[in-house]
Amino acid sequence: MPRDTGTALLREVFGFDAFRPGQGEIVDAVAQGRDVLAIMPTGGGKSLCFQLPALMRDGVTLVISPLIALMRDQVRGLQQAGVAAGALTSGNTPEETDAVWAQLAAGELKLLYLAPERLASAGTARMLSRAGISMIAVDEAHCVSQWGHDFRPDYLKIGALRRDLDVPVAAFTATADEETRAEIIARLFADCQPQVFLRGFDRPNIHLAFSAKDKPRQQILEFAKARRGQSGIVYCGTRNKTEALAQAMREDGHAACHYHGGMEADDRRTVEARFSREDGLIVVATVAFGMGVDKPDIRWVAHADLPKSIEAYYQEIGRAGRDGAPAETLTLFGADDIRLRRSQIDEGMAPPERRMADHGRLNALLGLAEALDCRRTVLLRYFGEAAEPCGHCDLCDHPPDVFDGTEAVRKVLSAVLRTGETYGAGYLVDVLTGNLTDKVRQRGHDSLPTFGVGKEFDKRGWTAVIRQMMGRDLLRPDADRHGALVMTDAALPVLRGQDTLCLRRDSISKASAQRMPAVKSMVNEEDAPLLSALKAKRRALSEEARVPAYVIFPDRTLIEMAETRPASLDAMARINGVGAKKLERYGSAFLQVITGADAPPVHPMRRKLAGRVEGSVYDRLMQTQADLTRGTCGTLKPLSCSASILAKVARLKPGDTAGLQRILGDKRQERFGAAFLDVLQDAG
Repeated sequence: MPRDTGTALLREVFGFDAFRPGQGEIVDAVAQGRDVLAIMPTGGGKSLCFQLPALMRDGVTLVISPLIALMRDQVRGLQQAGVAAGALTSGNTPEETDAVWAQLAAGELKLLYLAPERLASAGTARMLSRAGISMIAVDEAHCVSQWGHDFRPDYLKIGALRRDLDVPVAAFTATADEETRAEIIARLFADCQPQVFLRGFDRPNIHLAFSAKDKPRQQILEFAKARRGQSGIVYCGTRNKTEALAQAMREDGHAACHYHGGMEADDRRTVEARFSREDGLIVVATVAFGMGVDKPDIRWVAHADLPKSIEAYYQEIGRAGRDGAPAETLTLFGADDIRLRRSQIDEGMAPPERRMADHGRLNALLGLAEALDCRRTVLLRYFGEAAEPCGHCDLCDHPPDVFDGTEAVRKVLSAVLRTGETYGAGYLVDVLTGNLTDKVRQRGHDSLPTFGVGKEFDKRGWTAVIRQMMGRDLLRPDADRHGALVMTDAALPVLRGQDTLCLRRDSISKASAQRMPAVKSMVNEEDAPLLSALKAKRRALSEEARVPAYVIFPDRTLIEMAETRPASLDAMARINGVGAKKLERYGSAFLQVITGADAPPVHPMRRKLAGRVEGSVYDRLMQTQADLTRGTCGTLKPLSCSASILAKVARLKPGDTAGLQRILGDKRQERFGAAFLDVLQDAG
């Protein structure tokens, strides 16, 4: 299938003038029927890479996706764009299921979404064998990995389905881990090697920020308060914390709800439905809320607790700003987080080599949390990409105050070793600051050379030093010693004077000196009122149509409208995200908001040409026809061409009299032919 066909459909159906980086090559490969594994960043446009080829290919594309809410949202979005799509899920009404079966039987359906659990049914297999399936698309393909927390056993049946149907598979995931990629290939592709696409992991529209915990609930509330009215997710480490923090959010005037795996299935579905439809809702959740979240206008993600790994962090923040518009993140962390994550790894059931790899992933995240320079550079380096300082993270906004912390680190290591690697951070801080507690006196540690040597920092300061050391993996909690801190081999060069170490002074200073990330404006001050008005119109239309607001238009499209202020349907059609069907349904309504006046009526044939060169050719042909309706002398019997004839002339642009006559016929050719040819030649 030629690339220009895909480009035309991209504009007409989805409303985009060009592919995002990396999309075009993947679309080509999938459209040509190759087996494909595409690893793309969260929010990088994975769905388009199977939805567009489905329109370019004959037959039905079967999409296997893990969550009902995700499938329903994608189907609604495709239907709004004029694409015949349907889903067979347990959430369907009987009428919805009957409609899907009818479309399949009539050969009208282009995309059929299916939950993996349905693959266990023999009836499903028989149905698929008769449905004209020409390709299988697997979304969230990392669910096939038995080591992942998103593992779905029914994903293991996809490989057999592929062999039975004898069709190509296109699998998509944002998981970058090589081990997981190898497992996906083995289980989904088995006897063949797919074409693998590994796309860049930078999400430049997302602002990155970390902060040490200091009254963490208040930190999260302040972050949310500054972004009031914007949709956001707060990730928490425990179920209880999600409920308590959601309640605190509501008391602070936010629309907020909680979500975790211990809730009833109906309650979880209610939260998912609210989040997809409501503007400005905050969900406070465990990681159970994540996979399948396809809301493109999530404006911020906060972590009230440290994620479990750098991959988990990347996936979770990647749920923000999927529409490409500005988004923000904040991740809180503390020594308790580090101890908890270490103990979860050490006490898990994974084999030793897996635990070692998990410690490495956690170390990478801690290195990001305690970074001394651009966070994006550190993050992308982990994924094997080089990057210049981004100017779009908290450390680029406010470079950290760094000092030579070698002596402070040696003091901590000395205290750890002289107390027998038997105690946690609190006890070590008492020794360093000379706090003569009963426990210190009873154990005789007040006589140690390290007792009271740390007068340069207070308790909070030494706690921050120890946290930074844990972040550099110089100290680790030992599960066999009830979480006591022990020295790692990485600390030996510092202890022996063979290496030096820089620390962040701003992490050690008082909390009041720490800056919370500033709010990033989506548009400039002049365009903000118009953006608000456009959002209000979108909300009204979405409620009327009973679809999520972003299905009408995502934030990015409204931002472009507010900034460029299109004054006609032609200009509106050139806005990214405004396809032909959406222009027809919503173009006039949004134009009225922008111009403050009712849009003049436009013939449907002319509307189909909006935003194209053919549109302006049509307008000139219409004007020329008006001038010649009664002939050049103005006395002949009125004659005109229908809108469909004018549109055909504008599209085909015949270059000679014979070609034009085949469209116009003899009478109209005689009246308009010469003048129309002049218009076409001027248009090139």
